[in-house]
Amino acid sequence: MIKKFIRKLFGQDDAEATQDTEAPADPGTASHEGAAAVAGSTRARRKPASAQKTSKPRGGKGASDPATPVILSADVHGINPALISRNAVRVTEGLQQAGFRAFIVGGAVRDLLLGVAPKDFDVATDATPDQVQKLFRRARIIGRRFQIVHVQFGQEIIEVSTFRALVDAPPVDAEAPAPAPAKRMRRDELDRKTHHVDASGRVLRDNVWGEQHEDATRRDFTINAMYYDPATQTVLDYHNGMADMRARLLRMIGDPATRYREDPVRMMRVVRFAAKLGFEIEEHTRDPIVKLADLINNVPAARLFDEMLKLLLSGHALECLKWLRKEGLHQGLLPLLDVVLEQPQGERFITLALSNTDARVRAGKPVSPGFLFATLLWHDVQQRWQQYTAEGELPVPALHRAMDDVIDAQTEKLAIHRRFSSDMREIWGLQLRLEKRGRGAIKLLEHQRFRAGYDFLLLRCESGELDAEVGQWWTDFISGDNAERETLLAQGGKERSPRKRRRRGGAKSRRTGEGAVSEAGTAGDVHEASSADYDGHTGPHED
Repeated sequence: MIKKFIRKLFGQDDAEATQDTEAPADPGTASHEGAAAVAGSTRARRKPASAQKTSKPRGGKGASDPATPVILSADVHGINPALISRNAVRVTEGLQQAGFRAFIVGGAVRDLLLGVAPKDFDVATDATPDQVQKLFRRARIIGRRFQIVHVQFGQEIIEVSTFRALVDAPPVDAEAPAPAPAKRMRRDELDRKTHHVDASGRVLRDNVWGEQHEDATRRDFTINAMYYDPATQTVLDYHNGMADMRARLLRMIGDPATRYREDPVRMMRVVRFAAKLGFEIEEHTRDPIVKLADLINNVPAARLFDEMLKLLLSGHALECLKWLRKEGLHQGLLPLLDVVLEQPQGERFITLALSNTDARVRAGKPVSPGFLFATLLWHDVQQRWQQYTAEGELPVPALHRAMDDVIDAQTEKLAIHRRFSSDMREIWGLQLRLEKRGRGAIKLLEHQRFRAGYDFLLLRCESGELDAEVGQWWTDFISGDNAERETLLAQGGKERSPRKRRRRGGAKSRRTGEGAVSEAGTAGDVHEASSADYDGHTGPHED
């Protein structure tokens, strides 16, 4: 009896000691145990940190206690603090000093664990958007679907989100036919709701605040559901993301089909992460993609464009494109991609373009989105252009009609920004003038998009679409002095004189109104019109 009494007495003492360590301390100088306390629920009894490190919850199949994270110390996770943005640390410190919990979260933690300096930093906190905005001078609330705060430090923006509650999605029978589209709510009606899901299961509003463990469960993949506290240099892992990192595995948190219905863009994200990180997609995470690929059509075109741009500028665009085709996701994004890639010349052209893009991204060089989309859609433009010229249209109007048709059709799938579509038009339009060479070449060097058009021409030559001599002529012309340029113009110029171009509309040169113009004369008119169309055009220089 005495021994039992002593054990009970010591157990009470331990519980009291645990409560003392969990009592709120100065937020700016929180201890390691304090970080464990702020990680999840406010229970009086918690497992010691050492016990939590050895626990083995499974993220994809549900952790033994999803509300209790595994706490990884610096000697376990190995994150280098030098890779962390000082501004991200300032945000977490500011929130913690104000009495809130704050952590670096998501892809930034994933990259830090891989030893890579993240491009962007996200912070998660229990402070509401209004509370965050009041703490920082240059902060603004953005977003309707997910309300977040942008805290700006010079050119860098730290994105701050509030812990979101776990709201159950309506059950959807995978075998049942797709539900009839419900009446769309007006934006003002949606704005009055904190949470709303459409008939297909897609989340339209999600602004219900919750606990940190709920926020972790709301995230997409286990490797993106880890929280790093710069003050204590600890990582909080709710869904065994560290184990999946070591196994190089992409695993969805929760039921994959339900999560894809909530946000179909997750299907594109899993493809991008697989290509970028070299990870395998876990079987249950991958299986529903083929069946649910059509849900991509429900996503707003502007959001699809942003996600597609991330994919193309990931440094692994070629691999991403292969994954998109493999999973059948490209049909809702670039439906004509199969037609192009089935042609040896088209496949070589796109492979060269994306390989060059990946090399530039990895080297830290700028990449023009307009140039990228111009390469992906060029063969569609070319086919329509040839069709219209075969029907009797003149080359320049036929080219412009083909460009309009392709961009209009693509905008229905991806809302390509106007400044990028403007670049695409100019790059395509320059090809006629670059193929011609001649006396207009000197003036063409001053064109704002000349370099992009020239690079595009070289790709066409390298893929076998054009004679390599055309590209070499321009390379020599660019690097040559005045005398060398004159020699090249004399050798390669095929331009008719201005007098012959003016005679094109006369009765002698065009009697039937169609088919009587010589090939050289037509080329002269094409490029004369092209010069008038493009000279003097101003726009953003993206190259």
